[in-house]
Amino acid sequence: MISAIAWVPKGAAKAEPIVAELPSKEEIEEMIKSGALDRSEDNGDNGSEDEDEDMVAEAEKQTGDVAQALAVADALGKTSKNKSGTQLEDLTDGLKELDMENYDEEDDGIELFSKGLGDLYYPSNEMDPFLKDQDDDDSEEVEDMTIRPMDSVIVCARTEDDVSHLEVWIYEDLDEGDSNMYVHHDVIISAFPLCTAWLDCPIRGGEKGNFVAVGSMEPSIEIWDLDIIDEVQPCLVLGGTVEKKTKKGKKKPKYKDGSHTGAVLGLAWNKEYRNILASASADKQVKIWDVAAGKCNITMEHHEGKVQAVAWNHHVPQVLLSGSFDRSVVMKDGRVPTHSGFKWSVTAEVECLAWDPHTEYSFVVSLEDGTIRGYDIRAAKSDPSSESKPSFTLHAHDKAACTLSYNPAAPNLLATGSMDKMVKLWDLSNNQPSCVASKNPKAGAVFSIAFSQDNPFCLAIGGSKGKLGVWDTLTETAVSGKFGNYSQQPNRPKA
Repeated sequence: MISAIAWVPKGAAKAEPIVAELPSKEEIEEMIKSGALDRSEDNGDNGSEDEDEDMVAEAEKQTGDVAQALAVADALGKTSKNKSGTQLEDLTDGLKELDMENYDEEDDGIELFSKGLGDLYYPSNEMDPFLKDQDDDDSEEVEDMTIRPMDSVIVCARTEDDVSHLEVWIYEDLDEGDSNMYVHHDVIISAFPLCTAWLDCPIRGGEKGNFVAVGSMEPSIEIWDLDIIDEVQPCLVLGGTVEKKTKKGKKKPKYKDGSHTGAVLGLAWNKEYRNILASASADKQVKIWDVAAGKCNITMEHHEGKVQAVAWNHHVPQVLLSGSFDRSVVMKDGRVPTHSGFKWSVTAEVECLAWDPHTEYSFVVSLEDGTIRGYDIRAAKSDPSSESKPSFTLHAHDKAACTLSYNPAAPNLLATGSMDKMVKLWDLSNNQPSCVASKNPKAGAVFSIAFSQDNPFCLAIGGSKGKLGVWDTLTETAVSGKFGNYSQQPNRPKA
């Protein structure tokens, strides 16, 4: 499935991402000592620990690539006794018979290569057809790996067969309205992802970066550098548990200072204060992190249930919304976190919420019962016992409305996605919502949608089938007729 989607602004990604360096022997040994690579406790297989240590010790006695291969063969043969009998033992014996350590010590009288086609040569590399083909292949590969300034980049969190990873997709606009999509590279992550947030805070120096924060079933928040290919670990981890290895069974987890103690369900990056990241968790807390310092600055506990979503106001960047399973939405000012804030009660568990990018006072919230509610904060009442009525209530879907996204260029255009497998586009003009288009994108239950900031009518869609889709909503006659005049504006209009 695809559980979360984020667009990367055009030009933010490096044209030629660098390839990560493999960990050194010392770093690998340190990871082994710290238990970062040890999953025996999770699997309950502590009995084989001594056996594994013996195998490692035996391998360390041998040096050289060939010796290492033989050590691996020995290990495979040893393991096979517990699994599939003698099949792998035969493989080990076969490798030893070849005596690979003395492979290069050939008899002087033996001629390895005959005189024939192998002796042919060309006056220059340009005349060698084999080298020409190789050059062409190399140039095509370099071209595929190059991210051009006009390319759109989408990051999606995808899980398949218990393996989770981040996929970095390239979306190309071609001539005559055609498009092309392909995976540029991906990153294996350690836990099931629940939410993402793109950010450009310069964690590794410079003016800006290209990072994605990932919330998962773990209490930690991982931040990955999208400009590095084949990276094996995040560049920063916010919170999480302190690893403590024990042979006597699991102990109660010890958390790092400021960490969440439950799954991270929602993330929101502050585009004005670029080092600030907000998180929502199953531990009923909302936290505000200083990414540059790598620590939690503020912890708020104003919900009685799991907190599902958070969102910063586009025009007043200190104002934060949060929505919870306790059927409430709370607005708080980060400058006065001790203030109780303003609260709105809703009829079902909150799935998603979003501020209107075209005004500073409107937001929408989607609920587990399939409804969408709109609110005007100017009508909010400070008295918690007084009920603030919604600007509108929309019965948008037959099942949970998991996700929604405002169009960044066209005012009043809202997209919603649901467990009922449908994506719908709504005109919210005058607080009287009307459906202008709907589509079954064949994504299964729809978990995440997002309009692009650079191509504002392109809507990325991900769901339970694990296939990333992009809907060019301007191809819908009703959308182009009503909102087409905004299609030439790459950025949202100022309020």
